[in-house]
Amino acid sequence: MEQINYVEFPATNLAATKAFFSRIFAWEFEDYGPEYSAFSNAGLAGGFYLSSQKSTTGQGAALIVLITDNLEDSYEKVVAGGGHISKEIFSFPGGRRFHFIEPSGNEFAIWSHGESG
Repeated sequence: MEQINYVEFPATNLAATKAFFSRIFAWEFEDYGPEYSAFSNAGLAGGFYLSSQKSTTGQGAALIVLITDNLEDSYEKVVAGGGHISKEIFSFPGGRRFHFIEPSGNEFAIWSHGESG
């Protein structure tokens, strides 16, 4: 049986990316040298590697979507933590979501069930 087990992202600024995800979403990090940091407590384990590249849907990258019980609260936390909103909250059948760019330039999204906050 094969299944998704781990995901890796580029990071132009490992320290800023780690601080953002730790502070905003309580992800935990373990460094493996100066150019790689693994994360846990995120629903799926993964890591960030030092790179000048960025992962965005505009470049054809897969979009990682987080889930929340309170979309507006998550939106405010992302903004207060220094994230850049790249797509404002919008509705789709079954829920609502927004997209954001974290400090290293990678795009993520957060969604919630239902049509209202």
